[in-house]
Amino acid sequence: MKKSRQTFLNLFCILWFLLLLKTASCSPLPRGKDPRAPSLPFGLYKGHTCVGCVLVVSVIEQLAQWHNSTVKAAVERLCDYIPEKLQGFCYVLAELYGPHIAELIDREMNADVVCHSLRLCKQEPGQPLCHLYSPPKVGLSAAIRKAKRIMKTSKDLKTFMGFSSVCAFPLLANLCEKIKYVLRNKLPFEDFDGDKFSTFPTLRGYHWRGRDCDDKNTTVYPGRRPDNWDAKSDSNCNGIWGVDPKDGIPYEEKFCKGADSRGVVLLGDSAGAHFHIPPEWMTVTQMSAKSFANLPMAFSDEFDWPQFSEITGFLNSTIGGWTDSLYLRLRKRNRCNHRDLQNISQNGGSSGNLLSLIKSFARNQLLDNPAIVIYATIGNDVCNGERDTLAHMTTPKEMLSNVVQALQYLDTRLPNGSHVILTGLVDGRFLWDNLHDRYHPLGQLNKDVTYSQLYSFLDCLQVSPCSGWLTPNETLRNLTSERALQLSNVLKEIARSEKFANFDIFYMDFPLRKTAEEWRKMGGEPWQLIEPVDGFHPSQIAAALGTGITWQKALHEWPQVLGKENPFNDQIEAIFKDQGGH
Repeated sequence: MKKSRQTFLNLFCILWFLLLLKTASCSPLPRGKDPRAPSLPFGLYKGHTCVGCVLVVSVIEQLAQWHNSTVKAAVERLCDYIPEKLQGFCYVLAELYGPHIAELIDREMNADVVCHSLRLCKQEPGQPLCHLYSPPKVGLSAAIRKAKRIMKTSKDLKTFMGFSSVCAFPLLANLCEKIKYVLRNKLPFEDFDGDKFSTFPTLRGYHWRGRDCDDKNTTVYPGRRPDNWDAKSDSNCNGIWGVDPKDGIPYEEKFCKGADSRGVVLLGDSAGAHFHIPPEWMTVTQMSAKSFANLPMAFSDEFDWPQFSEITGFLNSTIGGWTDSLYLRLRKRNRCNHRDLQNISQNGGSSGNLLSLIKSFARNQLLDNPAIVIYATIGNDVCNGERDTLAHMTTPKEMLSNVVQALQYLDTRLPNGSHVILTGLVDGRFLWDNLHDRYHPLGQLNKDVTYSQLYSFLDCLQVSPCSGWLTPNETLRNLTSERALQLSNVLKEIARSEKFANFDIFYMDFPLRKTAEEWRKMGGEPWQLIEPVDGFHPSQIAAALGTGITWQKALHEWPQVLGKENPFNDQIEAIFKDQGGH
């Protein structure tokens, strides 16, 4: 029985990984309201396949160099590092491509040449030949032609079975459809009562939303007002229930009545979901089995780490820095807010596709507590990987329409007394200014890959997370920031002029400048505020510092948003200390 369950878990991880590859990119999603359902086309839109190939081949080559081993031994070493759930998939790929990769690396072909010769990188007609590394002395085209001649004389390369056929098997069809449903709708994979809350951490479970405490009862979930003051059971999962034997008063009534209980909800993008790829996955000098221990969890959370994020983080960070979040501060201010959090974010989220994502938001106007909603799509309305990037940016008119529609929807879902904070777009010139001439983790061993090279490679493949900012073209960077400012001004005007029945609206600038100033005072460098692998997202340090800045602004300018401090917090912790876990 145990063996069959492990086989299922291995199969599930592989299917999730394959389906996730297309949907979990930090690149912006196509414009529009409804995201496309994930599928499994071989080639994976070519660009992402090429990036993956070049990264993996680079790691293999560097592992062989660092350990002074053969390429074959380096491939085996990498697969041994991978957790058991995914090792089978790694060895399948090693069997298919390993001998060819080894032969070409042994002939001093770099990762660009290897991946083009394997046809995992492809040059589209009329498009440039994309490469991460400096071209070989003979020229990239000549090196690729030579590599292809070598491939023709070697054992025929087996064609990797088209991934699109995997889900055609009757035994896998239902599982595939369930995974696609989770990825498309951003709802928990395990949610037996259908209340949009789960007892499972990943797969859009309680890393993203407060943990359900009874997944067989649809009326029990985080954020609701207590049923009969929770005298007999914990209906809102905050760990406070039962009756004080001294006076017969329910604890929830004694400690939480009139306490301004409220939840926190993020409507956001990959920055809010906290996209992160551990740098040790690409730094061979730090690489070990321990480095990849969190790989299955990262896959099943779409390479996002909401449990450590700026708005809804609740666990101590294991990816560097520290965790400080709006949720944790609200919980500290009022212990009755325990577990009342929702991170409704997705990689590539923008004001347009958020109109679809927002439907996964869980709040009952009649039964639940008010909430603080943070609306923060800080970049993807100006970020895309298109060659004519300016033409694909959201216009101020579109931004106005998208945000007002979202607010109108929230007005039908949020309980009265809620609050919405609109966050302006970031000024992404910070990225190029602080990273372009630094070495990427992949280039640190041989000093051969800078962020400028990475940005150009992604842009060439049209998978750049932001062609407008991650570019040596200063004029384009300035124009992108100009549009971002225009869209921020739209948000500012909405907060000033629009009125809704169930919530008030506030606006705040994205606090990047203040975050950088605070970090400098602490002795840090600006580049440390940026994710090292993708060179695009806020790092764990930036997230934690941003929380403090947001909190101080709210305390001084909008104290009503945060609610009052609960004088019974110490008593709650003393009585319910064993029920305060997340």
